Amino acid sequence: MNDPAFLIAAVIAASCVGLGKGGLPVVAMLSVPILALFISPIAAAGLLLPVYIISDVFGLWAYRREFDRKVLIIMIVAMTLGVGLGWATARVVDEAVVTLVVGLIGASFALNLLLRRGATGPKKEPHWPGGLFWGTIAGFTSFVSHAGGPPYQVWTLPLRLTKAVFVGTQVIAFAYVNALKLIPYAALGQLSFDNLKFAALLSVPASASVFLGVYLVRIVPEALFFKVVTWALLGVSLKLIYDGAIG
Repeated sequence: MNDPAFLIAAVIAASCVGLGKGGLPVVAMLSVPILALFISPIAAAGLLLPVYIISDVFGLWAYRREFDRKVLIIMIVAMTLGVGLGWATARVVDEAVVTLVVGLIGASFALNLLLRRGATGPKKEPHWPGGLFWGTIAGFTSFVSHAGGPPYQVWTLPLRLTKAVFVGTQVIAFAYVNALKLIPYAALGQLSFDNLKFAALLSVPASASVFLGVYLVRIVPEALFFKVVTWALLGVSLKLIYDGAIG
């Protein structure tokens, strides 16, 4: 932690977490790969979890009135199952395979949207079967590598929620999941006193970045916002495919 390059990377990673919690599409998912340039992905995930949780507090306040109740209830139930599955299989799951599969799912979905030039079909309703399936995957991949965004978006983008509700529902759902992950992460030894002290320092740039993210979301036109979400989903998914393939 005394390496200046690592400190710079840690601040950038924490800022990405904050921007993501402020509503910028999948930016937070860049945080673990950035830190993984210096430490193992598992150590990076453990170090950043407290930063996620502190940033969640500010994100919850910013979007406390903007969410879809039914979508949120379905996600909370499904993601709880996913986190439990991740904990139960933590010592036997091949993280590279999970990363590769998540990347393929996200890339396929994003390419489908882009080739169709956006979601042109009728608005879909948030039904339980699809929500339970994708939400469980989102909870599982969030537990494994903080990569729950692509499965979540595969289910929620076709619902065509408004920009604020889309962001707010995601922020609240993943705030719940991050708090839930504290127990298994601690049980698996991924949280230490030194990590918590360092995470407290990183929470400063992360928290400030939440408000920057909220501001940017508010000024970006809705059509452009969802186009950025789709392209960002594709970019992150391709990175996950690469990581999984070489892992």
